[in-house]
Amino acid sequence: MDFAKINAAAENYKDDMVRFLRAIVRNPGESCGEKEHIETIAAEMKKLNFDEVTIDPQGNVIGYMGTGDRIIAFDAHIDTVGIGNIDNWTFDPYEGYETDEEVGGRGVSDQCGGLVSAVYGARIMKDLDLIPEGVKVMVTGTVQEEDCDGLCWQYIIKEDKIRPEFVVSTEPTDGGIYRGQRGRMEIRVDVKGVSCHGSAPERGDNAIYKMADILQDVRSLNENDDADETEIKGLVKMLNPKYNSDWEEARFLGRGTVTVSQIFYTSPSRCAVADSCAVSLDRRMTFGETWESCLDEIRALPSVQKYGDDVVVSMYNYDRPSYTGCKYEIECYFPTWAIPKDHKVTKALEEAYKGLYGETRVGNAETEAMRKARPLTDKWTFSTNGVSIMGRNGIPCIGFGPGAEAQAHAPNEKTWKIDLVRCAAVYAALPGSYCK
Repeated sequence: MDFAKINAAAENYKDDMVRFLRAIVRNPGESCGEKEHIETIAAEMKKLNFDEVTIDPQGNVIGYMGTGDRIIAFDAHIDTVGIGNIDNWTFDPYEGYETDEEVGGRGVSDQCGGLVSAVYGARIMKDLDLIPEGVKVMVTGTVQEEDCDGLCWQYIIKEDKIRPEFVVSTEPTDGGIYRGQRGRMEIRVDVKGVSCHGSAPERGDNAIYKMADILQDVRSLNENDDADETEIKGLVKMLNPKYNSDWEEARFLGRGTVTVSQIFYTSPSRCAVADSCAVSLDRRMTFGETWESCLDEIRALPSVQKYGDDVVVSMYNYDRPSYTGCKYEIECYFPTWAIPKDHKVTKALEEAYKGLYGETRVGNAETEAMRKARPLTDKWTFSTNGVSIMGRNGIPCIGFGPGAEAQAHAPNEKTWKIDLVRCAAVYAALPGSYCK
C-alpha cells in the first residue's frame, strides 16, 4: 500500500473538507432537529459520486462506496448539544471561524468532523482503487446520539437490516485509537411521603428527608473502599478479582461511577411537607456490571431497604420522536464494550495508522505534547454509538476520529484541519489493511 500517495490525496482534499464541515455546522443540529445537517451531508455524498445515498425512516443518512456484499462501516453522529450560555462563546457558534490551522463551531469536534473525514476517506478509496474486491464501504451520518447513545444504530441494525462486518466510530480520539468505553445507564429513584402543614412536620412523612438518607448511601458507592468490613462497598470493588472476573478489562476502562444528576419533588406549597421526591442517577459502568446489577445495587442500599415499599428504583426509557417523526423506544441502558487488543480490527487500524504516521499520536502543535503522553491505543471517557454497535449487537467497533474529547459540549468548540486530513487518510487505508 502506497501510504505516501494516500496521505497526499487526503492533503489535497483539505480545503474541501473544511468547506464541507463549515457548511454542516452553519445550521443548528441538536438531537431531533438534524434535518439540515442530513440534507447537507447527502448532497455532498452525491456530489462526490457515492454509489448509493439514502436517508432511512429515522433520518440517518447512509452512503455507500463500492458494491460488494461485505460491509465496512464508518459512523458519525451529526447531532449536537445546544450552545449553552452564549456569553461563554467568543464567536458565533454557527457561523464559526477558520484560521490556517483551526475550524471553530458547534459540532466541529463532536462530531461532524468525523463525518467529514469519513466521507472524504471513502472518496479517496475510490480515487486510488483502495476498496477491496467484494467489499463496500458504508458511511453513516446518524441522529439522536446526544439524546440516546446508540439508538440510531439499533434502528439501522434491527429495522434497516444492515449488519456491517465492523464499524469505525469517528468520535474524537485525541489522535489515538480507542477500543472501548465504560457503559452507562439512567436510573430513577422515587420516594413516597405524606404531606402536612409545615408548622407541624411531625404529622407528615417528609419524602425529601428519606431521599437525603438514600443519597448519602449513593454517595458511599463512589467514596467507599471494598474492604471486608465496609458495609456499603464502593464501586472500586469491580477492579478487584475477588468481586469481578472481568477485572482486567475493568482496570483498562476504569471503575464505574454514580452521580445524582437531577432532583424533583412534589409538595402542596412552600409551607408544607414534601409528599414525593425523585432523583435521576447517572451511572457509568465498567466491565462486569449490568443494568440488572446496577439496579439491584441501589435497591440493596441500607436506606432503600429501610424505607421499603416507599422507594421505587427503575430505569428510564427514551421515546422522543426523530426529526422525521419516527419514534423508536428503547431503555436508557448503554452497555459497556471493548474490542480485544489483539482483535483483527484493532490490529488493522493500528497497522494503517502506523504505516501513515508512526508509533505515537500526532496532532496540531497545541495538543501534540498531551497526545504523545498517552498510549496510541486507549479508550474513551465518554459514551458513543458503540454501546449499540458492539455493546448490544456484538459487531466489532473501534474508534479513531478527528478533534479532542475536551472540546465536546464545551463553548468555543474547535477542531484542527490536520486532524481531518490524517483521519481521512487512515480511513482510506483501513479496508486494505483489514482485507489483505
